[in-house]
Amino acid sequence: MKILRIIARLNVGGPARHVIWLTEGLKPAGYETLLVAGVVPPGEDDMSYVAAAAGLQPFILAEMSREISVKDVLTIWKLFRLMRRERPDIVHTHTAKAGTVGRVAGLMYRWLTPAAPAARQCRFVHTYHGHVFHSYYGRLKTRLFLAIERFLARFATDRIVVISEQQRREINEVFRVGRRKQFAVIPLGIDMGAYASWRDRRPRMRAELKLNDDVVLIGIVGRLTEIKNHRLFLQAAALLKKNTGSKVRFAIIGDGNLRRDLEDQAKSLGLSEDVSFLGTRTDPEDFYPALDIVALTSLNEGTPLTLIEAMANARPVISTAVGGVVDMLGPQVPPAAKQDNQRAAYQLCQRGVSVASGDAEGLARGLARLIEDPGLRDELGRNGFEFVIRNYAKERLLTDIAKLYRDLAQTESVRRPAEPPNENLESRV
Repeated sequence: MKILRIIARLNVGGPARHVIWLTEGLKPAGYETLLVAGVVPPGEDDMSYVAAAAGLQPFILAEMSREISVKDVLTIWKLFRLMRRERPDIVHTHTAKAGTVGRVAGLMYRWLTPAAPAARQCRFVHTYHGHVFHSYYGRLKTRLFLAIERFLARFATDRIVVISEQQRREINEVFRVGRRKQFAVIPLGIDMGAYASWRDRRPRMRAELKLNDDVVLIGIVGRLTEIKNHRLFLQAAALLKKNTGSKVRFAIIGDGNLRRDLEDQAKSLGLSEDVSFLGTRTDPEDFYPALDIVALTSLNEGTPLTLIEAMANARPVISTAVGGVVDMLGPQVPPAAKQDNQRAAYQLCQRGVSVASGDAEGLARGLARLIEDPGLRDELGRNGFEFVIRNYAKERLLTDIAKLYRDLAQTESVRRPAEPPNENLESRV
Protein backbone atom coordinates (compact mmCIF):
# COMPACT_ATOMS: atom_id res chain seq x y z
CA MET A 1 0.00 0.00 0.00
CA LYS A 2 1.42 3.36 -1.00
CA ILE A 3 1.05 6.32 1.39
CA LEU A 4 1.70 9.98 0.66
CA ARG A 5 2.29 11.65 4.05
CA ILE A 6 2.31 15.47 4.12
CA ILE A 7 3.32 17.82 6.94
CA ALA A 8 3.87 21.57 6.77
CA ARG A 9 7.39 21.46 8.23
CA LEU A 10 9.67 19.27 10.30
CA ASN A 11 10.19 21.77 13.08
CA VAL A 12 10.79 20.88 16.72
CA GLY A 13 7.66 19.39 18.21
CA GLY A 14 5.45 16.34 18.49
CA PRO A 15 3.96 16.32 14.95
CA ALA A 16 7.39 16.05 13.30
CA ARG A 17 8.39 13.10 15.47
CA HIS A 18 4.97 11.52 14.88
CA VAL A 19 5.21 11.50 11.06
CA ILE A 20 8.77 10.21 11.17
CA TRP A 21 7.81 7.36 13.50
CA LEU A 22 4.87 6.43 11.25
CA THR A 23 6.92 6.59 8.05
CA GLU A 24 9.67 4.43 9.51
CA GLY A 25 7.56 2.12 11.64
CA LEU A 26 4.98 1.11 9.02
CA LYS A 27 7.53 0.16 6.38
CA PRO A 28 8.15 -3.41 7.65
CA ALA A 29 4.38 -4.04 7.47
CA GLY A 30 4.36 -3.30 3.74
CA TYR A 31 3.43 0.39 3.72
CA GLU A 32 5.55 2.33 1.24
CA THR A 33 5.51 5.97 2.37
CA LEU A 34 6.73 9.15 0.75
CA LEU A 35 7.09 11.84 3.41
CA VAL A 36 6.56 15.38 2.06
CA ALA A 37 7.41 18.48 4.09
CA GLY A 38 7.85 22.20 3.70
CA VAL A 39 10.87 24.25 4.75
CA VAL A 40 11.43 25.17 8.40
CA PRO A 41 11.45 29.00 8.52
CA PRO A 42 14.14 31.13 10.19
CA GLY A 43 13.72 31.30 13.95
CA GLU A 44 12.50 27.69 14.27
CA ASP A 45 14.67 24.65 14.93
CA ASP A 46 14.74 21.93 12.27
CA MET A 47 14.17 18.27 13.23
CA SER A 48 15.31 16.81 9.93
CA TYR A 49 18.14 15.14 11.85
CA VAL A 50 15.54 12.80 13.40
CA ALA A 51 14.41 11.75 9.92
CA ALA A 52 18.02 11.25 8.84
CA ALA A 53 18.71 9.09 11.91
CA ALA A 54 15.73 6.94 10.91
CA GLY A 55 17.13 6.55 7.38
CA LEU A 56 14.47 8.77 5.83
CA GLN A 57 14.91 11.42 3.16
CA PRO A 58 11.78 13.58 3.04
CA PHE A 59 10.75 15.19 -0.21
CA ILE A 60 10.93 18.94 0.46
CA LEU A 61 8.47 21.40 -1.10
CA ALA A 62 10.17 24.76 -0.66
CA GLU A 63 6.96 26.65 -1.42
CA MET A 64 5.02 25.15 1.51
CA SER A 65 5.04 27.48 4.52
CA ARG A 66 3.05 27.83 7.72
CA GLU A 67 1.35 31.13 6.87
CA ILE A 68 -1.09 31.87 4.05
CA SER A 69 0.88 32.86 0.96
CA VAL A 70 0.50 33.22 -2.80
CA LYS A 71 2.97 30.35 -2.95
CA ASP A 72 0.19 28.09 -1.70
CA VAL A 73 -1.17 27.94 -5.25
CA LEU A 74 2.14 26.55 -6.48
CA THR A 75 2.28 24.16 -3.52
CA ILE A 76 -1.16 22.79 -4.40
CA TRP A 77 -0.18 22.40 -8.05
CA LYS A 78 3.02 20.53 -7.14
CA LEU A 79 1.17 18.25 -4.73
CA PHE A 80 -1.42 17.54 -7.44
CA ARG A 81 1.33 16.57 -9.88
CA LEU A 82 3.03 14.49 -7.18
CA MET A 83 -0.19 12.55 -6.59
CA ARG A 84 -0.56 11.91 -10.31
CA ARG A 85 3.01 10.60 -10.48
CA GLU A 86 2.92 8.49 -7.33
CA ARG A 87 -0.69 7.24 -7.51
CA PRO A 88 -0.99 6.78 -3.73
CA ASP A 89 -3.61 4.60 -2.12
CA ILE A 90 -3.88 6.97 0.81
CA VAL A 91 -2.93 10.63 1.27
CA HIS A 92 -2.48 11.42 4.97
CA THR A 93 -2.02 15.07 5.94
CA HIS A 94 -0.77 16.38 9.29
CA THR A 95 -1.08 19.92 10.73
CA ALA A 96 -3.34 22.73 9.50
CA LYS A 97 -1.44 24.07 6.50
CA ALA A 98 -0.56 20.65 5.09
CA GLY A 99 -4.15 19.59 5.67
CA THR A 100 -5.41 22.50 3.59
CA VAL A 101 -3.07 22.39 0.61
CA GLY A 102 -2.92 18.59 0.62
CA ARG A 103 -6.68 18.09 0.56
CA VAL A 104 -7.29 20.81 -2.03
CA ALA A 105 -4.71 19.08 -4.22
CA GLY A 106 -6.55 15.85 -3.43
CA LEU A 107 -9.81 17.26 -4.74
CA MET A 108 -8.04 18.14 -7.97
CA TYR A 109 -6.47 14.70 -8.12
CA ARG A 110 -9.81 12.95 -7.71
CA TRP A 111 -11.77 15.00 -10.20
CA LEU A 112 -9.25 16.43 -12.66
CA THR A 113 -7.39 13.23 -13.46
CA PRO A 114 -9.07 11.79 -16.55
CA ALA A 115 -9.43 8.05 -16.97
CA ALA A 116 -7.57 7.28 -13.73
CA PRO A 117 -9.40 4.80 -11.46
CA ALA A 118 -6.56 5.10 -8.91
CA ALA A 119 -7.47 8.74 -8.32
CA ARG A 120 -11.10 7.88 -7.55
CA GLN A 121 -10.04 5.10 -5.20
CA CYS A 122 -7.48 7.18 -3.29
CA ARG A 123 -8.54 7.86 0.31
CA PHE A 124 -7.76 11.05 2.25
CA VAL A 125 -6.97 11.18 5.95
CA HIS A 126 -6.22 14.25 8.06
CA THR A 127 -4.77 14.25 11.59
CA TYR A 128 -5.42 17.12 13.97
CA HIS A 129 -2.42 17.25 16.29
CA GLY A 130 -4.01 20.39 17.67
CA HIS A 131 -6.20 23.00 16.01
CA VAL A 132 -6.16 26.73 15.24
CA PHE A 133 -9.78 27.45 16.15
CA HIS A 134 -8.90 29.60 19.17
CA SER A 135 -5.92 31.45 20.71
CA TYR A 136 -3.86 31.57 17.50
CA TYR A 137 -5.36 34.31 15.33
CA GLY A 138 -7.88 37.14 15.37
CA ARG A 139 -11.62 36.61 15.03
CA LEU A 140 -11.95 37.08 11.25
CA LYS A 141 -8.95 34.91 10.37
CA THR A 142 -10.13 32.20 12.74
CA ARG A 143 -13.61 32.21 11.17
CA LEU A 144 -12.05 31.90 7.70
CA PHE A 145 -9.92 28.92 8.76
CA LEU A 146 -12.92 27.29 10.41
CA ALA A 147 -14.99 27.67 7.22
CA ILE A 148 -12.17 26.11 5.18
CA GLU A 149 -11.87 23.18 7.61
CA ARG A 150 -15.62 22.52 7.50
CA PHE A 151 -15.57 22.53 3.69
CA LEU A 152 -12.57 20.20 3.48
CA ALA A 153 -14.00 17.83 6.07
CA ARG A 154 -17.21 17.56 4.05
CA PHE A 155 -15.82 17.26 0.53
CA ALA A 156 -12.18 16.14 0.74
CA THR A 157 -11.72 13.90 3.79
CA ASP A 158 -12.54 10.23 4.32
CA ARG A 159 -11.25 10.00 7.91
CA ILE A 160 -10.41 12.63 10.50
CA VAL A 161 -7.91 11.44 13.10
CA VAL A 162 -7.80 13.13 16.50
CA ILE A 163 -5.47 12.22 19.33
CA SER A 164 -7.91 12.32 22.23
CA GLU A 165 -11.64 12.07 22.88
CA GLN A 166 -11.58 15.57 24.38
CA GLN A 167 -10.17 16.90 21.10
CA ARG A 168 -12.84 15.00 19.15
CA ARG A 169 -15.61 16.61 21.19
CA GLU A 170 -14.08 20.05 20.77
CA ILE A 171 -13.53 19.86 17.00
CA ASN A 172 -16.67 17.94 16.08
CA GLU A 173 -19.25 19.11 18.61
CA VAL A 174 -18.08 22.59 19.61
CA PHE A 175 -16.65 23.81 16.29
CA ARG A 176 -18.90 21.61 14.11
CA VAL A 177 -16.18 20.28 11.85
CA GLY A 178 -16.93 16.97 10.15
CA ARG A 179 -19.46 14.24 10.87
CA ARG A 180 -19.16 12.01 13.90
CA LYS A 181 -18.68 8.86 11.82
CA GLN A 182 -15.65 10.39 10.09
CA PHE A 183 -13.65 10.59 13.30
CA ALA A 184 -11.14 8.09 14.63
CA VAL A 185 -9.51 8.66 18.02
CA ILE A 186 -5.91 7.43 17.81
CA PRO A 187 -3.65 8.61 20.65
CA LEU A 188 0.00 9.40 20.04
CA GLY A 189 2.72 6.85 20.63
CA ILE A 190 6.36 7.08 21.65
CA ASP A 191 9.38 4.79 21.90
CA MET A 192 9.25 3.76 25.55
CA GLY A 193 12.62 2.04 25.30
CA ALA A 194 14.37 5.40 25.02
CA TYR A 195 13.46 6.18 28.64
CA ALA A 196 13.92 2.74 30.20
CA SER A 197 16.96 3.76 32.29
CA TRP A 198 15.77 7.21 33.36
CA ARG A 199 16.84 6.70 36.99
CA ASP A 200 20.46 6.19 35.95
CA ARG A 201 20.35 9.31 33.76
CA ARG A 202 18.89 11.67 36.35
CA PRO A 203 22.25 13.10 37.54
CA ARG A 204 23.51 14.10 34.09
CA MET A 205 21.77 17.43 33.46
CA ARG A 206 21.61 18.23 37.17
CA ALA A 207 25.40 18.03 37.27
CA GLU A 208 25.53 20.30 34.22
CA LEU A 209 23.39 22.85 36.09
CA LYS A 210 25.36 22.29 39.33
CA LEU A 211 22.26 21.38 41.31
CA ASN A 212 22.29 19.44 44.57
CA ASP A 213 19.73 16.70 45.19
CA ASP A 214 17.74 18.92 47.57
CA VAL A 215 17.02 21.50 44.85
CA VAL A 216 13.58 21.11 43.23
CA LEU A 217 13.98 21.67 39.49
CA ILE A 218 10.78 22.69 37.66
CA GLY A 219 10.96 22.52 33.88
CA ILE A 220 8.85 23.48 30.89
CA VAL A 221 9.55 21.99 27.45
CA GLY A 222 8.37 23.47 24.16
CA ARG A 223 8.81 26.07 21.46
CA LEU A 224 9.05 29.64 22.74
CA THR A 225 5.98 30.88 20.91
CA GLU A 226 2.84 32.72 21.95
CA ILE A 227 0.57 29.66 22.05
CA LYS A 228 2.79 27.96 24.66
CA ASN A 229 2.36 30.96 27.01
CA HIS A 230 5.73 30.77 28.78
CA ARG A 231 4.96 34.19 30.25
CA LEU A 232 2.53 32.45 32.58
CA PHE A 233 5.28 30.07 33.69
CA LEU A 234 7.55 32.97 34.59
CA GLN A 235 4.75 34.83 36.40
CA ALA A 236 4.08 31.73 38.51
CA ALA A 237 7.80 31.32 39.15
CA ALA A 238 7.97 34.87 40.50
CA LEU A 239 4.97 34.26 42.79
CA LEU A 240 6.47 30.99 43.96
CA LYS A 241 9.79 32.62 44.77
CA LYS A 242 7.98 35.34 46.71
CA ASN A 243 5.65 33.08 48.68
CA THR A 244 7.80 30.08 49.50
CA GLY A 245 11.16 29.57 51.08
CA SER A 246 11.73 26.32 49.23
CA LYS A 247 14.93 25.78 47.33
CA VAL A 248 13.61 25.87 43.74
CA ARG A 249 15.12 26.38 40.30
CA PHE A 250 13.42 26.65 36.90
CA ALA A 251 14.48 25.40 33.46
CA ILE A 252 13.04 26.47 30.10
CA ILE A 253 13.91 23.92 27.43
CA GLY A 254 13.26 25.00 23.85
CA ASP A 255 13.82 27.96 21.59
CA GLY A 256 11.80 30.30 19.41
CA ASN A 257 10.95 33.86 18.46
CA LEU A 258 10.04 34.90 22.03
CA ARG A 259 13.30 33.92 23.70
CA ARG A 260 14.68 37.44 24.08
CA ASP A 261 11.34 38.76 25.36
CA LEU A 262 11.12 35.94 27.90
CA GLU A 263 14.69 36.52 29.06
CA ASP A 264 13.80 40.18 29.57
CA GLN A 265 10.68 39.20 31.48
CA ALA A 266 12.66 36.89 33.75
CA LYS A 267 15.11 39.69 34.45
CA SER A 268 12.33 42.20 35.24
CA LEU A 269 10.74 39.68 37.65
CA GLY A 270 14.03 39.20 39.48
CA LEU A 271 14.48 35.64 38.25
CA SER A 272 17.79 35.95 36.43
CA GLU A 273 19.53 33.65 38.91
CA ASP A 274 16.60 31.25 39.21
CA VAL A 275 15.71 30.47 35.58
CA SER A 276 17.98 28.68 33.10
CA PHE A 277 17.19 29.08 29.39
CA LEU A 278 18.63 25.88 27.96
CA GLY A 279 17.57 26.27 24.32
CA THR A 280 16.73 23.32 22.10
CA ARG A 281 18.18 20.04 23.35
CA THR A 282 18.31 16.71 21.58
CA ASP A 283 18.65 14.60 24.74
CA PRO A 284 15.14 14.14 26.20
CA GLU A 285 16.35 10.88 27.74
CA ASP A 286 18.67 13.03 29.91
CA PHE A 287 16.76 16.23 30.63
CA TYR A 288 13.39 14.75 31.65
CA PRO A 289 14.87 12.61 34.45
CA ALA A 290 16.67 15.69 35.81
CA LEU A 291 13.37 17.52 36.36
CA ASP A 292 11.37 17.11 39.57
CA ILE A 293 8.21 18.65 38.09
CA VAL A 294 7.22 19.21 34.45
CA ALA A 295 4.89 22.14 33.71
CA LEU A 296 2.82 23.05 30.66
CA THR A 297 1.14 26.45 30.26
CA SER A 298 -0.30 26.33 26.73
CA LEU A 299 -3.39 28.22 25.60
CA ASN A 300 -4.32 25.46 23.14
CA GLU A 301 -3.08 21.87 22.79
CA GLY A 302 -3.93 18.56 21.21
CA THR A 303 -2.14 15.92 23.26
CA PRO A 304 1.25 17.41 24.13
CA LEU A 305 4.19 15.09 23.56
CA THR A 306 6.04 16.77 26.42
CA LEU A 307 3.51 15.45 28.95
CA ILE A 308 3.66 11.94 27.48
CA GLU A 309 7.47 11.96 27.66
CA ALA A 310 7.41 13.40 31.19
CA MET A 311 5.08 10.60 32.33
CA ALA A 312 7.26 8.01 30.56
CA ASN A 313 10.02 9.19 32.91
CA ALA A 314 7.66 9.01 35.94
CA ARG A 315 7.79 12.80 36.34
CA PRO A 316 4.81 14.55 38.01
CA VAL A 317 3.12 17.09 35.74
CA ILE A 318 1.11 20.26 36.18
CA SER A 319 -0.71 21.84 33.26
CA THR A 320 -3.35 24.26 32.10
CA ALA A 321 -6.58 22.36 31.39
CA VAL A 322 -6.70 22.73 27.60
CA GLY A 323 -7.50 20.28 24.78
CA GLY A 324 -6.33 16.71 25.23
CA VAL A 325 -4.51 17.56 28.46
CA VAL A 326 -7.79 16.96 30.29
CA ASP A 327 -7.82 13.31 29.18
CA MET A 328 -4.16 12.85 30.08
CA LEU A 329 -4.48 14.13 33.65
CA GLY A 330 -7.48 11.94 34.33
CA PRO A 331 -10.38 12.37 36.76
CA GLN A 332 -10.19 14.73 39.70
CA VAL A 333 -9.23 13.21 43.03
CA PRO A 334 -11.91 13.76 45.73
CA PRO A 335 -10.72 16.29 48.34
CA ALA A 336 -9.17 14.73 51.44
CA ALA A 337 -10.25 15.71 54.91
CA LYS A 338 -7.07 17.69 55.48
CA GLN A 339 -7.00 19.78 52.36
CA ASP A 340 -5.36 23.19 52.13
CA ASN A 341 -7.76 26.11 52.00
CA GLN A 342 -6.40 27.26 48.64
CA ARG A 343 -7.44 24.06 46.82
CA ALA A 344 -9.86 25.91 44.54
CA ALA A 345 -6.92 27.51 42.75
CA TYR A 346 -5.93 24.14 41.25
CA GLN A 347 -7.33 20.64 40.85
CA LEU A 348 -5.51 17.51 41.91
CA CYS A 349 -6.17 14.81 39.31
CA GLN A 350 -5.27 11.15 39.10
CA ARG A 351 -2.15 11.73 36.98
CA GLY A 352 -1.23 15.38 37.55
CA VAL A 353 -2.34 18.81 38.67
CA SER A 354 -4.73 20.91 36.59
CA VAL A 355 -5.03 24.71 36.61
CA ALA A 356 -7.17 27.12 34.66
CA SER A 357 -5.66 28.62 31.52
CA GLY A 358 -3.98 31.94 32.26
CA ASP A 359 -4.14 31.54 36.06
CA ALA A 360 -0.66 32.38 37.37
CA GLU A 361 -1.81 32.30 41.00
CA GLY A 362 -3.35 28.86 40.56
CA LEU A 363 -0.22 27.56 38.83
CA ALA A 364 1.99 28.89 41.63
CA ARG A 365 -0.17 27.30 44.31
CA GLY A 366 -0.29 23.99 42.48
CA LEU A 367 3.49 24.02 42.14
CA ALA A 368 3.86 24.87 45.84
CA ARG A 369 1.71 21.85 46.73
CA LEU A 370 3.95 19.57 44.67
CA ILE A 371 7.13 21.08 46.09
CA GLU A 372 5.94 20.57 49.65
CA ASP A 373 4.76 16.98 49.12
CA PRO A 374 7.42 14.62 47.70
CA GLY A 375 5.11 11.67 48.35
CA LEU A 376 2.46 13.21 46.09
CA ARG A 377 5.07 13.80 43.38
CA ASP A 378 6.08 10.13 43.52
CA GLU A 379 2.45 8.97 43.40
CA LEU A 380 1.57 11.14 40.41
CA GLY A 381 4.76 10.04 38.66
CA ARG A 382 3.88 6.36 39.12
CA ASN A 383 0.29 6.87 37.97
CA GLY A 384 1.42 8.76 34.88
CA PHE A 385 4.05 6.15 34.04
CA GLU A 386 1.56 3.28 34.23
CA PHE A 387 -0.95 5.24 32.12
CA VAL A 388 1.58 5.97 29.36
CA ILE A 389 2.86 2.41 29.27
CA ARG A 390 -0.70 1.15 28.71
CA ASN A 391 -1.84 3.76 26.22
CA TYR A 392 1.03 5.53 24.43
CA ALA A 393 3.46 2.88 23.19
CA LYS A 394 4.66 3.38 19.63
CA GLU A 395 3.68 -0.19 18.75
CA ARG A 396 0.04 0.54 19.62
CA LEU A 397 0.14 3.68 17.43
CA LEU A 398 1.48 1.75 14.44
CA THR A 399 -1.14 -0.97 14.88
CA ASP A 400 -3.98 1.54 15.06
CA ILE A 401 -2.86 3.48 11.98
CA ALA A 402 -2.29 0.31 9.97
CA LYS A 403 -5.81 -0.86 10.83
CA LEU A 404 -7.23 2.52 9.81
CA TYR A 405 -5.50 2.25 6.43
CA ARG A 406 -6.68 -1.32 5.86
CA ASP A 407 -10.24 -0.42 6.74
CA LEU A 408 -10.17 2.51 4.32
CA ALA A 409 -8.74 0.43 1.50
CA GLN A 410 -11.12 -2.46 2.32
CA THR A 411 -8.34 -4.93 1.65
CA GLU A 412 -5.27 -6.28 3.39
CA SER A 413 -2.97 -4.99 0.67
CA VAL A 414 -3.05 -3.10 -2.60
CA ARG A 415 -0.83 -4.52 -5.32
CA ARG A 416 0.32 -2.25 -8.11
CA PRO A 417 2.78 -2.80 -10.97
CA ALA A 418 6.36 -2.14 -9.97
CA GLU A 419 7.62 1.34 -10.78
CA PRO A 420 11.20 2.54 -11.31
CA PRO A 421 12.89 4.31 -8.35
CA ASN A 422 12.02 8.00 -8.05
CA GLU A 423 15.57 9.25 -8.43
CA ASN A 424 14.50 12.36 -10.30
CA LEU A 425 11.34 13.04 -8.35
CA GLU A 426 12.11 16.71 -7.74
CA SER A 427 12.53 17.50 -11.43
CA ARG A 428 9.32 15.61 -12.27
CA VAL A 429 7.31 17.64 -9.76
